[in-house]
Amino acid sequence: MLFSHKHWQVSVVGWDDGSIGCVAEVTAPGESFSVWTFPDGAVQLQFYSSAWSFGEGETADLGVQIDRRAPWNLTGAELYQNSVLFYLPDDQAGVNFISEVARGNRLFLRDADGADVQNYSLAGSSASIGALIECGEVITDPTPGNPFN
Repeated sequence: MLFSHKHWQVSVVGWDDGSIGCVAEVTAPGESFSVWTFPDGAVQLQFYSSAWSFGEGETADLGVQIDRRAPWNLTGAELYQNSVLFYLPDDQAGVNFISEVARGNRLFLRDADGADVQNYSLAGSSASIGALIECGEVITDPTPGNPFN
């Protein structure tokens, strides 16, 4: 763990294949909302619930609303076992979404029809997103092939 603030924790994660990622997450018993960053610059949202059981290969269109701001559409989110996974676009919309998470108080996950599925506290998200960005910058720094250049 790199950082902890209020309900949030930021960690660097390494897998058996040698790949790494950074994650900022807020958890409650059996539930979590996570924002992942990877060395290629990709940013992925993960909504997890021990009550969900999706299997593999399915997708769904979902909605996310932060506080009372305009809702976001997560079109084609991947449903995988106990998780809903969604890669943010690598553009201003992705930056705007992360900014809303950092400034928000509560995130609401909804189905395509707008019915509430789950909600998550964003208390501590601003400092945690800052720590996540710092972690992401460290893991994406290119290692020079020749240190003498």
